[in-house]
Amino acid sequence: FGRMGFKDQEIVALSGAHAIGRCRPSMTGYIGPWTFTPRQFSNQYFVNLVEQTWIENEIHEGLLQYRAAGKNNATQYESNIMMLPSDIALIEDPAFRKVVEEYARDEKRFFKDFAAAFSRLLELGTKNLRG
Repeated sequence: FGRMGFKDQEIVALSGAHAIGRCRPSMTGYIGPWTFTPRQFSNQYFVNLVEQTWIENEIHEGLLQYRAAGKNNATQYESNIMMLPSDIALIEDPAFRKVVEEYARDEKRFFKDFAAAFSRLLELGTKNLRG
């Protein structure tokens, strides 16, 4: 997204699309949902990023993803959510983390910013993204 001229805030907002869906090993090699409610668009992705403790998890052939350690007496359900290395980068970079924390606190702000960034993405299109 940076090559397309998106600002940090817009990149983080677009990453919030991970609130819905899940990774399927047959398509990506990765496995699992990012949130506890993968069929509902919300700010839960950001809440999970900041509230969970993330543990490296090599799933196969060196492919790395992160799993939630869960909180005290974590349920199997809690430890089944995951994040990709690109998701964890959002909380490791101070500028991105500031936006992640804001969206974790303010779902309405996330929705507003996501709508604007997604609209811009659609307007720009996705041609010529390589190189």
